[in-house]
Amino acid sequence: MLIILPPSESKRPPPATGRPVELKALSFPELTTMRTRILDALITTSARPDAFRRLQVGPSKAAEVARNTRLLELPARRASNVYSGPLHEGLGAATLSTGARQRAEQSVVVASSLWGLLRLSDRIPSYRLHVCSRLVGMDRLEPTWREVLPEVLTAAAASDGLVLELRSPAYQAVGMPVGVGHRTVTLRVNQASVGGRIGDVVAKRIRGQAARQLLESAAEPDEPHALSDILAERWPVRLEAPARSGKPWTVTITADD
Repeated sequence: MLIILPPSESKRPPPATGRPVELKALSFPELTTMRTRILDALITTSARPDAFRRLQVGPSKAAEVARNTRLLELPARRASNVYSGPLHEGLGAATLSTGARQRAEQSVVVASSLWGLLRLSDRIPSYRLHVCSRLVGMDRLEPTWREVLPEVLTAAAASDGLVLELRSPAYQAVGMPVGVGHRTVTLRVNQASVGGRIGDVVAKRIRGQAARQLLESAAEPDEPHALSDILAERWPVRLEAPARSGKPWTVTITADD
């Protein structure tokens, strides 16, 4: 099984000391060239007077933008300790059981606007880069990453096993695995009382909790119904087949108010 997570805009501040990132030590070394290109452009952009506009942030993020200029010097930590948004809180990688943590290292990838793909154990610094940013000397990041990520994701998905897609459409735009739609499942979260969409923060947290549920189950679901059954142990779920062959399945979790 391959579980594809988004990054989070919120990240924990870097520690006071520690070794900086080693690009050649990151997983998926075939992405090193593109990572270096985007990293150099981000450092340059963050030092410019128009950095806020290009990075699509306000002045309240000035410290994070300034930190971008020192990304190659900042102490790095495991990606699981850097991302702090609600989905990653729901996953709670630091508190997974030993077996689930091992499965997470094999099954989970984070699709990042800066690093491309990461494993949870990859050591990175805290950074600020939205996928829609306009870096100096580069096109938008979505088409830039689409040059390389689909092939890498397809290889990560291997020849069998399910793909659980937990990214928003904005982050899916950086690349999707090719030819695995029939064994891909996307996850939606609805509110119990009215059947509508619930708050974005709550929905993200539940998506992270769903990933945790799968990892802690020790199961290796090989088709969408099996994945749905595991999630149904905690939430009411509905599994929907795709309207067209080769498209992803959809699992909808109904959450309490």
